[in-house]
Amino acid sequence: MNNATSAFMEMLAAERASSANTREAYLRDLTDFQSFLKKKSLEEASREQCESYLADITKRGFAPSTLSRRISALKQFYLFLYSEGWRKDNPAQYLEPPKARPPIPHYLEQEEVLKMLDTAKDDPRMSAMLEVLYASGLRVSELISLRVNMLERNPDSTYGYMPWLKVIGKGNKERIAPLNQSALKALREYLPLRPDAKSPWLFPSSKNKSYITRQGFAQLLKQLAIDAGIDPEKVSPHVLRHSFATHLLNNGMDLRNLQELLGHADIATTQIYTHVAKERLEAAVKEFHPLGKKGKI
Repeated sequence: MNNATSAFMEMLAAERASSANTREAYLRDLTDFQSFLKKKSLEEASREQCESYLADITKRGFAPSTLSRRISALKQFYLFLYSEGWRKDNPAQYLEPPKARPPIPHYLEQEEVLKMLDTAKDDPRMSAMLEVLYASGLRVSELISLRVNMLERNPDSTYGYMPWLKVIGKGNKERIAPLNQSALKALREYLPLRPDAKSPWLFPSSKNKSYITRQGFAQLLKQLAIDAGIDPEKVSPHVLRHSFATHLLNNGMDLRNLQELLGHADIATTQIYTHVAKERLEAAVKEFHPLGKKGKI
């Protein structure tokens, strides 16, 4: 341990009353940085070397908490050197932990969704809700609060309605949500069977004057998954929304159109689905490429 590091450790103990564990962790972090610098001393490290070290430890796959602590160790160490006159600058001043990649959304394979749709046909209400959800990619809050008047009649259509819904989404913004023929057919079969024909809600609750709750629909969805032979832990209303988006993207839809369908204000939110598509492409290359089969990709 050199003089600067020793003085820093003493300061942590005397002025900040840092625990022995914290001091030991910081010392390990500084020792690791010294190894990265090789022959150059800690006191002489440049801003570029601090940034290169951050890139290096990020590549090593440390947990976010470890990355944050290592960055904190460097910042505090060089702030101490600057304040004590050992250096004229703080080369770690602008270090920031890399932004965490948004979690990759869970989704069902197309065959799993089709199996659930087929299983739901014995229950007109569940069939209608599931068909609408998968056809439109609605948020669960948007689905359960649909009003009957959001369906526009069209006497010239096979099923009597326009192939879309007018939905009020986040921020009170209205958008058009598509309905395919399968969803329209399920709706036509369900509408005459609604538990409360006078209710303004498309999917009214059987317990009160409002609509079915999120929790109620989620429970029905779990049971449907079990009936379809699918792990219920994999299934939720939001997973079906993710499935809708993922399947469209995998089949060639562009992000801008997908953004509009999902009602995302910022396309960055929609871009989480590109990670799914990228992973599927990488998996396909590994599976089908001649070198991939030999484990060389």
